[in-house]
Amino acid sequence: MSPARAAHYHGGMELDRFDRQLLNLVQEDAGQTAERLAEQVALSPSAIQRRLRRLREAGVIQRQAAVLDPRQVGRPTFFVVSLQVERERPELLAQLRRWLGAQAQIQQAFYVTGEADFVLVVTAPDTESFDALMLKLVEDNPNVRRFTTNVALSLVKRGLTIPVPLDEAD
Repeated sequence: MSPARAAHYHGGMELDRFDRQLLNLVQEDAGQTAERLAEQVALSPSAIQRRLRRLREAGVIQRQAAVLDPRQVGRPTFFVVSLQVERERPELLAQLRRWLGAQAQIQQAFYVTGEADFVLVVTAPDTESFDALMLKLVEDNPNVRRFTTNVALSLVKRGLTIPVPLDEAD
């Protein structure tokens, strides 16, 4: 397969098979050394470092984070919240998005189709803390019509990895 055919484009950046392998590996464990990654990708450690720097500078890798074991840090409770707004006016949605983005307890927020307008993944040490956050949400955002909450009984899977196909056919 030619390099042009094997390459994919992401926001104008060409991603070859090595880039794609690296992206999959660092999503699983960003703490791997360049030497360890080089063993898995068949490039030199310096080539790995150059590629990772380029992927960061281009914004393909936005940030790196540590994934914690909830049991080791106080067993927080997870809540899945469906949120409905009164009006979908751009300025009101922008205000709500900013508010959601500023809350550390809101791990993920999706603007969605269907009955709900947003779906949130929230973590809190207990239901009282969650209730306080939801009260503040409604007080600070009068455009919120209502929300419904599901409490997670157990954590089955958690992650942010995006599978990156190695070939065009994948």
